[in-house]
Amino acid sequence: MNPRTYPAGVPCWIDTAQPDVDAAAAFYSGLFGWTFEDVMPPGAPGRYLIAKLDGQDVAGLGSGGGAEASWSTYIAVDDANAAVQRLVAGGATLLSAPEDAGEGGRDAALADPQGAGFHVWQARRRPGVQVANMPGSWNFSDLHTSDPGPAISFYQEAFGWEVDDLGFGMLVRRPGYGDHLEATVDPDIRARQSEIASPMGFEDAIAWIVTTGPDRPPHWHVTFTVADRDQTASDAERLGAEVLQRDESDWTREALIRDPQGAIFSASQFTPPGG
Repeated sequence: MNPRTYPAGVPCWIDTAQPDVDAAAAFYSGLFGWTFEDVMPPGAPGRYLIAKLDGQDVAGLGSGGGAEASWSTYIAVDDANAAVQRLVAGGATLLSAPEDAGEGGRDAALADPQGAGFHVWQARRRPGVQVANMPGSWNFSDLHTSDPGPAISFYQEAFGWEVDDLGFGMLVRRPGYGDHLEATVDPDIRARQSEIASPMGFEDAIAWIVTTGPDRPPHWHVTFTVADRDQTASDAERLGAEVLQRDESDWTREALIRDPQGAIFSASQFTPPGG
């Protein structure tokens, strides 16, 4: 099987930093059925686990020291050093300079002009998540911001994104991504989406922008696909998490969950109109 790859400008990876790595691994293993591979060299500071679903990479789990647990989103770039220079010139703040992450790739952490943190990822051996939109795997990352206009302008200039206001939400597209998926790992993407009357251009969909209240700091939020929202919420509570909210739309049933160490994510059950 060919690896799933990501053109520049497409979110490609997610990970969570946790104070207690073993406890976090136990929680997500129990919730999503993940297994883990420890990829840190012996003697290296900290820990980093690759989460796998049916043997395929789905996320990362690393030691976060004393920092609050959280989920992060990575955006693919061709050259991390050049991307950082361009992003900083566009108003981003550099949080962590580009550095090699073993043989996997090259990583840098930034915050957009409104303060939402994200990473850029120059892939080498690890191109990114290898299974998505299946139960127990990454669905989308959403940019939560109280002022979407300037945020959209920044990301459009930074990564070539286009944003469509669909009424029920603002869809982020990377033009050409659907062509890439069709030519590589998902030849039936357009036929499958036409069967459920997906919005025009949905094959290029890479994220959503969510407008929040001014009291909530801008951030990138991670959503996972699940087969049954209520069962996942129940399992999360049994494993020590807190279910903060449940929502339903014409397309999804979602639960907002805070894991036992404080990282917040959503679990989304796909429920398209007409089944």
